[in-house]
Formats: sequence, structure tokens, C-alpha cells
Amino acid sequence: MGEAELVLDAKATLGEGPCWDAEKQLLYWVDIKEKKVNIFNPASGENREIQLDQNIGTIVPRNAEEAAVALEDGLYLLNLETEKLTLIKELESDIPSNRFNDGKCDPAGRFWAGTMDQQGAGAEGALYCLDTDQQVEKKLDQLGISNGLAWSPDNRFMYFIDTPTKKISRFDFDLGTGAIENRTEVISFPEGDGAPDGMTIDGEGMLWIAHYGGGKVSRWNPHTGKKLSEIKVPAKNVTCCTFGGEDLKDLYITTARDGLNEEQQKEYPLSGGLFRVKTDVKGSPAYSYKG
Repeated sequence: MGEAELVLDAKATLGEGPCWDAEKQLLYWVDIKEKKVNIFNPASGENREIQLDQNIGTIVPRNAEEAAVALEDGLYLLNLETEKLTLIKELESDIPSNRFNDGKCDPAGRFWAGTMDQQGAGAEGALYCLDTDQQVEKKLDQLGISNGLAWSPDNRFMYFIDTPTKKISRFDFDLGTGAIENRTEVISFPEGDGAPDGMTIDGEGMLWIAHYGGGKVSRWNPHTGKKLSEIKVPAKNVTCCTFGGEDLKDLYITTARDGLNEEQQKEYPLSGGLFRVKTDVKGSPAYSYKG
């Protein structure tokens, strides 16, 4: 496994939600608290910023011109050329202390995104699914911090992280209907290793999980619950990861400066940067919103 290489010294407050656009060979990612969409071009090293007026939890491509995004108060379409937002569905207007957090699309093109308390307190979060007909269904509630999502290569399972539990859950998944059932805890994070944040899955069905407060990404077998390997990242708060590159073997990793005191910022000066690791395993592709 390669080393974590800094590809963009972004100094993001809360870098999150990387998503690879295979058609354009671009990486979308967000800085939640700075309210920015980022579009990173690995070929040129350029990073385009789109400034929004709300915290943004996640972004997924829709077509050549548009992406779907989860903001503080709901789900929107973002025109990547004009930077104009179009509301799809307002959610949780009755819980102003909540915002959207992580999300991604399933293999059928539904957009899943979850919420959390702005301060990470309580258990008022929920997980929603925006179907391809633009109808929204609440899938889970009473969540602390709705976070990482992944689907198994055979589409039989969905994996999900509720960060404060320090556990990764597996659901039986119905690709045709989007139904999830039979929640089972398959991975438990050890004490002193940070908390599980975002995650992705490779072509072998192994999960790659970001350690918030733990300075690494680890690879796990969800069938046995065993950790297989880990990659150290020179940032304490590692937030999420996704596979990209022409062969889907480049693991892109987002990090955050949020929550670091002055001493920790000196110890981890690259915090908030975007990193890349060359792996020897092919990742699963990111899916687009088909609504």
C-alpha cells in the first residue's frame, strides 16, 4: 500500500464527502462549515470552489451540468455551470439545530443522505432516501451522526455508520425497491482509535473507513469484523475516502482542521488537506443521481 500523499493543501475547516466523477475524471468534495463545493482536477491540480450560503453535507453528480446536494435544510440540484440551486425537498425545518451530513447514491441512482445535530449532540438525526421520482422517504431515525454509506458489489447489502456508536451496521438491501432491513452490527471500532466517519467499499467487498480523531484510514472485512490494514494520514481528523482515478485504484481522503487546538494544528499542519493513496485494489464506482 502506498503512502498518503498531499495533493491539495486546502486547509479545509471540515473537508468531507469526496465523490469521483468517472466521466469527467474529477473529484467532487465539500467543506461543510465553509459552505463550499470543491471540484478537484487531478490532471491539472486545480481546485474550483463554488461558494454557497448554507452548510453543505454532501454532493453527488447527476449529469454533465448538474449535481445533487444536501444542504442544511434539504436536498437541492446544483447547476455546476451557473452555480444556481433548485430546491427538490425541504426537510427537518422543524429541527433548526440539525443539518445534513454525509450521503451518496446507491447503484440504482437513489440519493441517500443523513442528518445530525450541528454540535453533534443528542440523537435527533435521520437517514433519508431521495428516489429517482424525487419522492423522499425517511429510512432511519434516532441517529447521533448519520455518516458513511456503502453498498456491497453484489448489491445485497448496505453498510452504514452512526458515528457516536463507533459501530458499522449492515442491512439487507433490495436494489429494486431501496428497502433496508435486518440491521446487524458487523464492525466495532476499538477504543483510542478515533471514531468511524465516512467510508467506501472496494471491488472485493472490503470497507475502507476514515478515523475521525484517529489519523488514518483502515480496511475491514465486514463478513468477519476483522481489520485487514491501515494507512496513516498526517492529519488527526480524517473524515472520508473514495476511490478514483482511471483504474479506480487511487484512494482520495478528506480531512478537517475543525476541533483542533493551536498545539494540534502545529503538530498536524496539513490538516484540512486532500490526500491520495495508490492502492493495489480496485474500488467500487461512485453512482450518479438518476432523478
